[in-house]
Amino acid sequence: MKTIKEINQKIKNGDALVLTAAEMTEYVKENGVETAAEEVDVVTTGTFGAMCSSGAFLNFGHSDPPIKMNRTFLNNVEAYSGLAAVDAYIGATQLNRNPQIGMDYGGAHLIEDLIKGKEIELVVEAYGTDCYPRKEIETIIDIDKLNHATMVNPRNCYQNYAVATNSTDETLYTYMGTLLPNYGNISYSSAGQLSPLLNDPYFETIGLGTRIFLCGGEGYVLGEGTQHATEGERVNDVPVSPSGTLMLMGDMKKMNSDFVRGATMQKYGPTLYIGAGIPIPILNQVIAKRTAISDEEITCRVFDYGIGRRNRPVLKETNYKELKTGKIEIDGMEIKTSPLSSYKKAVEVAEELKKWISSGKFFLTEPVNLIPSKGYTFNPLEIKKPSILIKNIESKPVIIAYPTEEISDVARKLVENNINHLPVVNNEGKLMGIVTSWDIANAIAKGKARLKDVMTKKVIIAREDEPVDVIARRIDKYEISGLPIVDKENKVKGMITAEDISRLIGETAENDNEVSL
Repeated sequence: MKTIKEINQKIKNGDALVLTAAEMTEYVKENGVETAAEEVDVVTTGTFGAMCSSGAFLNFGHSDPPIKMNRTFLNNVEAYSGLAAVDAYIGATQLNRNPQIGMDYGGAHLIEDLIKGKEIELVVEAYGTDCYPRKEIETIIDIDKLNHATMVNPRNCYQNYAVATNSTDETLYTYMGTLLPNYGNISYSSAGQLSPLLNDPYFETIGLGTRIFLCGGEGYVLGEGTQHATEGERVNDVPVSPSGTLMLMGDMKKMNSDFVRGATMQKYGPTLYIGAGIPIPILNQVIAKRTAISDEEITCRVFDYGIGRRNRPVLKETNYKELKTGKIEIDGMEIKTSPLSSYKKAVEVAEELKKWISSGKFFLTEPVNLIPSKGYTFNPLEIKKPSILIKNIESKPVIIAYPTEEISDVARKLVENNINHLPVVNNEGKLMGIVTSWDIANAIAKGKARLKDVMTKKVIIAREDEPVDVIARRIDKYEISGLPIVDKENKVKGMITAEDISRLIGETAENDNEVSL
C-alpha cells in the first residue's frame, strides 16, 4: 500500500500520522485494521530495560611519546585493549578492579558517566615497543577528549523475555533481580505492547541500516544480535519465549543521559539500562494489524530459576496484562509480580521518537538487508567433559533421624557412624530439618531432650539432578559443611559434604593427569 519513500515525503511535508504502539492498539480497536493501514504512517515503539550485552568502542588518540595500550583502566574498570594501539572496548558488565567497589561501579556506570560528560581517570599499562616506547599513562579525560565514543551493543531488544520465579528455599541473586525463596516473587522485563520486536515479529521492516532511537540520540541497527533465534513457538505471531535480538550502534557524544542508566543487580553484577525505540512504517494491513497487538495478546512463560540448569522448567504461561496487575496465580498460590524494566521510560522513548518524526527531524531508512525471520536457532555450548550430577556419586546408605527421637539416641548415631550431619525426616521419609554434632553438643549443654527442639528447620539442600560444581558453590556461599540430597518429592536420598566434593575433585584431577600422561 505504501513505501518508505512515500512515508518520508509525508514526514517532510508535515502530513504523516504517527502513533505510539500503545495508541495504535486503541486506534485499530476503534477504526479497524483497513482504516489504520490507510491513515497511519508510522508506529513508534519503545523499551527501557537492563541490557547486559552492551558496551562501547573508545579511541583515545596518541600520546607523546606514543603508547601501545596493553591494559586500560577507566575509573578502575578495565577495557579490552587488544585492538591495535589506542582503541578499547568497555563492556557494560565489567567489574571494578578495586575489590572494595567490585560490582557497585562497573562498565555500565562508566558508560553513563561518559555520556553525562563527567571526568574519568585513565590509567594505561604497556610493555613498550620501538614504535610505541611509552609504558604507562595516568591522566583525566572526558567524552569530548575522545576521538570516538561509539556504543556497539551485541545483543539488545530481546523479542519477548523470560519471566522468573524461584521454587527453592534460598534467595537467588540473578540478572532477573533478586528472586525470593518459595515463590516469593515474580520478575519480568519487557515493555509488552510497546516493545519493538513484538510489534514487528517477523522483522518485515527492520534490518541493517534501520535508523532508530538509541539512548536519546539517533542510532542504527547493525543486524541480528547474538543469540538471535527464530524457530520458537509463537502465539498471535509473537514468540512465547526469548527469540529475536538486535545488534545496535550509536554515537555516545550525541546521546542523552536521561535514556541510559548504569545499575547493579545485587550480588550479580553491573548492567546497563538502555532506552531504545524503533519506528515501524505501516506499509500494509498485515503490519498494521501486528502493531496493534495488546498486552493481553502477548503470551510469555514463567520459568523456575531455582533449577540451575540450561533448560529451566516452565511453570505457567501468562501475558503482560496479567503480569502488570501486580500478581498472578501458580498452582493455587498468589504471587506478587514486578517489572525489572521501566514501562514509564519506555513510553517516554516512544513519545520522544514520535515527536522527532512528527516535527520532521527524523526520517525512516530502507534496510539494506532485513533481519532473518527463519532458520536461526540458538545452539547450546556442549561440554566434552560432562558435569557430574549428584545422583551419579556413589554414596553410603543414608542415616536419618526422626523429630521425636531423644537427643542421646541421635548423639549415639553420630558417634557410631562417625558423621557430623543427620537429616531429620517424617514417616514418609520427607525432609523436615537437619541436625549437626554441634547442635547435639549444644542441646546437651542446655539440657534439651527432644530433637525437634534443636534441629534446623530451614535447610539448604542438594537435588539429585544438580551438578556437583553447583553444590560446591552453594556450600561455599552459605559456609556450611554438608547438605542433604533430596528427590523431586523432597524425600531424603543421602548427604553430600564438603569433604566428599574435595575428594571427588581430587580423584577427577588425578584421572585427568593419567589420561594426559
